[in-house]
Amino acid sequence: MSNLLYRLGRSAATRPWAAIGAWVVLALVVIASSVAFGRDLEESFEAPGLDSYQAAELLAETRADESGVTAHVVLEAPDAAARLASVEAALAELPRVLGTTSSVSPDGAVALVRVQYPAIEHLDAGDLDDLEDAVADLRDESSLTLEAGGDLFFAFEEPPTGLGEVAGIVVAMIVLLIAFGSFTAMGLPIGMALLGLVVGVTSMRLVTYLIDIPAWAPQLAAMVGMGVGIDYALFLITRHREHLAAGMPVAEAAGRALATAGQAVVFAGGTVVVAILGLLVAGIPFVTGGGVAISAIVLVMVLASVTLLPALLGLAGHRIDGRRRRVDEGAHQPHPRPSTGWYRWGAHVTRNATAYLLGGAVLMIALAAPVLALDLGFPDDGAKPASRTERRAYDLIADGFGPGANGPLVIAVDISQEGSVVTPLAEAVAADPGIASVGEPTIDPEAGVATLVAQPTTSPQDVATRETVARLRGDVLPTVLDGTAATAHVGGQTATFADLGDRVQERMPRFVAAVLLLSFLLLTVLFRSVLVPLKAVVLNLLSVGAAYGVLVMVFQWGWGAGLLGVESTVPIVSFIPLFMFAILFGLSMDYEVFLLSRVREEFRRHGDNTRAVIEGIAGTGRTITAAALIMVAVFSGFILGSDPAIKMMGLGLATAILLDATVVRLVLVPATMRLLGEANWWLPAWLDRLLPESDSAPRTWASQPSPQQSAR
Repeated sequence: MSNLLYRLGRSAATRPWAAIGAWVVLALVVIASSVAFGRDLEESFEAPGLDSYQAAELLAETRADESGVTAHVVLEAPDAAARLASVEAALAELPRVLGTTSSVSPDGAVALVRVQYPAIEHLDAGDLDDLEDAVADLRDESSLTLEAGGDLFFAFEEPPTGLGEVAGIVVAMIVLLIAFGSFTAMGLPIGMALLGLVVGVTSMRLVTYLIDIPAWAPQLAAMVGMGVGIDYALFLITRHREHLAAGMPVAEAAGRALATAGQAVVFAGGTVVVAILGLLVAGIPFVTGGGVAISAIVLVMVLASVTLLPALLGLAGHRIDGRRRRVDEGAHQPHPRPSTGWYRWGAHVTRNATAYLLGGAVLMIALAAPVLALDLGFPDDGAKPASRTERRAYDLIADGFGPGANGPLVIAVDISQEGSVVTPLAEAVAADPGIASVGEPTIDPEAGVATLVAQPTTSPQDVATRETVARLRGDVLPTVLDGTAATAHVGGQTATFADLGDRVQERMPRFVAAVLLLSFLLLTVLFRSVLVPLKAVVLNLLSVGAAYGVLVMVFQWGWGAGLLGVESTVPIVSFIPLFMFAILFGLSMDYEVFLLSRVREEFRRHGDNTRAVIEGIAGTGRTITAAALIMVAVFSGFILGSDPAIKMMGLGLATAILLDATVVRLVLVPATMRLLGEANWWLPAWLDRLLPESDSAPRTWASQPSPQQSAR
């Protein structure tokens, strides 16, 4: 692979405009194709096989209102009942509204209008805009307190774009400028990553021809893609500048950078893609689609790093050197002097390896311990800031009708073979201690489906609500339907998210095992070792566990939640642990591959394990630290958003990367490698024969005869 990358990098640097032109043409083709032929992204959170999914399928066969998307508008006034008719009439006239229903709180101060829409595939963001405009007009005309929320907002509301993402990019630019001391060197990673994002994100509408992509996936994929793109460019530019400082010509330096750091980028990117594609094992369609979207963008970033970036390096020439000095190309220095500070740090850690190993392990285990209290669910509108109309509507509904009114359960009953069970079923559900009330059953004789809407006594995200759902399914419904041909399923958004949490917990062990195995095999091929990949897997598990623990402390226990704009404790979004594990495991391998590739280079050069570890730290410490700061800055920008799910992802990723690049990569890795000694590089002979070679060395510029030698 090294020879191939060497030739690729040298060729791109020699003929830069050909590579740059190819990427510009690719971007234009992808954008034009997406606009002309792209399909809309999916809004569904359904997972086949779940009880809530079966309920949704039954409801889809009926004309029941509950089969579509709902919104609600809440009116607060002393005479709410008297003002209700005009509000309901105005909402009923909106495009694509099937109908409205209304109710008034027992004290008469709050009125609720539920607005019914068809299924989500028949709607778009314009319907939400129409509803918001209508509510704003009613508020202005009548001076009433009107707030809105519901499924329509969940499906189409775009979180307000704050300055967080922009701030993350600005911080990344500052870190790059400090690390390189050159505006040219700073601009290349940013430019490459942005072009890669344009191609990757735009292609999502085309990827939908192969697999459904959830509508939220591009934002998450952009978060990961920007981070890895800048990191990969940082790794390559650092090695390229080392070769320039050693006196190599620009094209040769780019080729050598790709042959060494480029190989690390390819394997690191491959590990990220493999880890994220491990989400296929989860068996949840929208999770799989999100994983494919992220993997596609990471793959684009890898391709840009090994084709577009060498071209940009060739075009930039020696301007990429912040010191703006031209080196004597005849004064070749094959091994530039490493950073003195990082060299001293590596030597210090290896001299005190046992103490650092114990201290670092205790810290990481302590941070990971709260994961034992992990509670999966989905934050409802009550977790949003009070500045959002959905939160204000949520509070008004809870005050007027009870907390369970914000998350009613929809029970779909198949009565095609048995129609006499509806009344006793409704009575049994109403008698359950977790149910506040049950609405009048809706029966569709043609479809053979009855619908019951039950209001829990507790809020949608309350653990007691999930217990109520489990009790209805496991006890109440089977008791009534036993001996009959009828079947019943509990659905609705609250039940759906509870089911997703259960599915994640069920599939998580299988998913984790698949990712660990595939990552271990990839690293075994790269490093031709058994203990190095095994150590990497264990330490990366610590990083991910610590990130989970921090999420539990902040979002479930409320430690420092106010600093992040989280106003109440919430469960961890059910699918976030899956995505976090895949993304973090892949990203942490970036630093592992970059560091250990350098250590292995040095070990193969002189055969001294401890010296190789110290020199590996000295050669990569600054780059890894800068790369981690960039990742943390990019991910932290998403913490400033208003969506709790995005906050969780941003905080979890930022925390894990920070710990991985500091405690793990610069403390635990050198300490363990020092204690293991030359056993790090042990590989059974039979396995060595089976594994493919991954890094045959290219013929370097240093090994070629000089022009003067050739002349003689």
